[in-house]
Amino acid sequence: MKKIIGFSAFVLVAAIGFFAISAAQPQPEAEGLEVGDTAPDFELMNIDGSMVSLADYEAEEGHEDVKGYIVTFTCNTCPYAVAYEDRLIETHEKMAPKGWPLIAIQPNDPEVQPGDSMEEMKKRAGEKDFPFVYLLDEGQEVYPAYGANRTPHIFLLDTDRKVHYIGALDDSPRDPEGVTVNYVEDAIAAIESGNEPDPSFTKAIGCTIKTKK
Repeated sequence: MKKIIGFSAFVLVAAIGFFAISAAQPQPEAEGLEVGDTAPDFELMNIDGSMVSLADYEAEEGHEDVKGYIVTFTCNTCPYAVAYEDRLIETHEKMAPKGWPLIAIQPNDPEVQPGDSMEEMKKRAGEKDFPFVYLLDEGQEVYPAYGANRTPHIFLLDTDRKVHYIGALDDSPRDPEGVTVNYVEDAIAAIESGNEPDPSFTKAIGCTIKTKK
């Protein structure tokens, strides 16, 4: 009987240890989209209070010539996202007139990361004079559907919402002056030439998306 009790106790301790170790492991990254997939549409609130979707964005006045979307998951609080703010502005101002507007989505849970609340989003957008929409992924349903796992993380779509590129904006996440390859601009140039981007996937460098455990 003692041996049975001892063995049972051992199993119980081992099980507790296993679950403790498992709980300490990082959460798995969202699977989401791959290049060639069709991205889901969404309807999210912009900082001006309007609801924005890809479907009606194309139909808005001044957007008749939209060729695709630079869907970018970003936020206020990640140092990498902040380092990219000016480059995101430049990208939108350069590419939107060519039919490729940037659409920024803030995926963090504001209860976990208060600096990414809607009010803080409005404040930051005003400080930086964002020329693009800045949407809140309230309920955090959009970012896992896309498979975003960092801020910033970019998904380049055409107007059929086909994914042509996933990853980083460029090859220098820490230093704007060190950029040698702009992946997004190169991807758009390839698409407009009738080719597929090469590379079509790069690793997004940034902060993990904040969600309740």
